[in-house]
Amino acid sequence: MTDDLMSLQKMQVTSWVYLAVLVLGAWVLHSAFFAWSVFVGGIISILSFWVSQNDVMHFITSLTVQVEPEREKEKVKKGKAGYLIKFWVRIAIIGIVLFALIKYKKVNIFGLILGLSTVVFTITFTAVNVAGRYFFSGRR
Repeated sequence: MTDDLMSLQKMQVTSWVYLAVLVLGAWVLHSAFFAWSVFVGGIISILSFWVSQNDVMHFITSLTVQVEPEREKEKVKKGKAGYLIKFWVRIAIIGIVLFALIKYKKVNIFGLILGLSTVVFTITFTAVNVAGRYFFSGRR
């Protein structure tokens, strides 16, 4: 039951739904430019989460594949280094994109921050949902 509640695919779908609700709410309550900013932040956040998920899955898969014992340590070392390099490259790309968007005033900063929080809200919502089901299911 917990696996269904916490599946990464379900979290991805929840993130997209949450982003759609945020964008529509921002458009109705504020402006189209603010909604655009929320959308851009949400896209950056969700895509970064998706890429991170894929990187972690590939890294874990590379660790679980059986290889010769002497090559195993080398493979783990290369896998760690590759994962860390991809992580920092992704962070740098996001930083450059955010810098350009803010510098050239293509987004509202507050809308961008709200959109960037999409995945954080999704993870929080999922964690509270799982904890609530655990505590109220009588499994303690």
